[in-house]
Order: sequence, then structure tokens, then C-alpha cells
Amino acid sequence: MNLNRKGRAALVLALVAVVGMAFRVSWNALRDIAGAVGADETAATLYPFVVDGLMALALIATLVLTDDARRFALRVLGTYTLASLVLNYVHGLVPELHSDGGAAVDWSRLADWDPANWALVLLATSLPVGSIYFGSDLVAKVLHHRPTPIPIPAANAEESTETERIRSTADLPESTPAPITATPLRMPDPVAVEFVKPTVPLKPMPAVAPVPVASIAPRPVPAESTRPRRATGRLPQAARSTRPKRTAAELLAEARKVTAGWPDAKVTAEGIRREVHTSPANARMLRDTLLAERATPAP
Repeated sequence: MNLNRKGRAALVLALVAVVGMAFRVSWNALRDIAGAVGADETAATLYPFVVDGLMALALIATLVLTDDARRFALRVLGTYTLASLVLNYVHGLVPELHSDGGAAVDWSRLADWDPANWALVLLATSLPVGSIYFGSDLVAKVLHHRPTPIPIPAANAEESTETERIRSTADLPESTPAPITATPLRMPDPVAVEFVKPTVPLKPMPAVAPVPVASIAPRPVPAESTRPRRATGRLPQAARSTRPKRTAAELLAEARKVTAGWPDAKVTAEGIRREVHTSPANARMLRDTLLAERATPAP
């Protein structure tokens, strides 16, 4: 059933009227209960707005929110509705509450049984505090709510549906095409055609006698070794170094002379190797000897 704009407006107005009349009836009972539990005249007048006003707020939140937030709003609405029902029921059971706004009734007279009386006083006094907490939570949930976007229907949705409906022809009877009779055609008989040229007698050629060819005798081939071949020849004199080989004492003397002005941090194997032109092993030996001599104090 789809309501137009006027129908929806009339429905909302009827709901507001019913809620307003129900609030007026409940307002009298809640005001007398508030006066009976010690509220002054102003507080007793505002007390019904605290209870039934939160019910209206929870109802609006229920219409706006979704999923878990909507279930929370429904629980708040149900709890405060039950509490308002209990207080209205107590107001009807105690006739003394109907005079002077409930101020003439002592709080201990709400119920004859003490635990029930304490529970009723606790209920009446805790509803304002609960309205502050639950009302703030509901307002925060409504303000932070992001509605789910409604998908926009395609412009040609009806056309595509009609197309699918036309294409779905499984229930239609299948028509049998009429048989087609093929008329054979008479082809001409094949005619043999000579494509081979006539043979022309060739000039006779003299016969060539075959020349005998001597056979090649197989010779043994040595197996190739897979190991690398070592150099067996001596190094030529021109390729040898012309610089004579220095002894360890000569290398040490030359290293002392080169590193005389060097600090200890600069005395390294690489630096000695470059200056003295020796091997890395000799350079490390010279470095250790020079550093040991510098570390030993002079007598």
C-alpha cells in the first residue's frame, strides 16, 4: 500500500495528536509521583517531560537509526515506557496522590511492603538521571549516523526487463521448418587432356670409365685430456722485472725512511705498500714492525 503525500501527512498528524493526548494523561500522574518523592512544585511540573519526553526522543531515534543503534533506541523506548506504566499504575492505586500534587503523601506510603516501596522510590528518582545519559547517547548516535545510500535505478530498467521477457521463449512451441528438396545437377563427363611433351631423341654421350679411389687408412688419434695444461717453458728474460729483489732489512729501512714523518694513524699496510712498492704480506709485516718500534720507548 503506497500513501501519497497528503496521506502520510495525515498519518503523522494523527500520531502526534494521540501522543500529545497520552502525554497529557500521563503528565498528571507523573507530576503527583514526583511531588510524593520530595520534588518541589517546579521540579514536579518538569518531571513528566523528563520521562515521556525521552520516550518521544527514543521513538524518533528508532525511525532514523539502523542495526545495533536502532535496537538500542528500541530498548530505551521500551524501558521508559514500562517505567511510566508502573508509575501511572501506582498513581491509580494510591488515592492520596490525587490531592495537592502528591505532597500530602509520605514517601513511605507509596506501597505497604517496604521493599516494593523502596523499589518504587528508586525508580522514580533514577529516571531523570537515566534521561540525561540515554538522551545524550541517542542524540550523539543520530548526529553521527550516516544513512545507507539508496541505489539509483537504471533509466532503461523497464526496457531491459521487457527485453529479457521477449528473449525468454522457452515456453513457446518450436516451429518445424518445411523440408527442402534439392534438385541434382547433371555435370559433364571429364575429358582426358595430354599435358606431357613428346619425347625428343637425344645425342648419344660417350661412356666415362670410373676412376678408382684409394681408401684412406684410419689412424689412431690420442684422447684429449680434460685437465688444464701447465706451462712448461721458462719465463723469457725480457718479461722479467729489472728491479733486484730486496731483503727484509732493506724493505724495513726503506719503510722507516718513508714513514718517518707519518703519524701513527697514517701508518697502514696499504700506505706502506704504495710507497715501498711491495706485496701486501710484506706491507703488513712492515706495518706491525714500525708500530711496535714506535710503541717501544727509547732508552
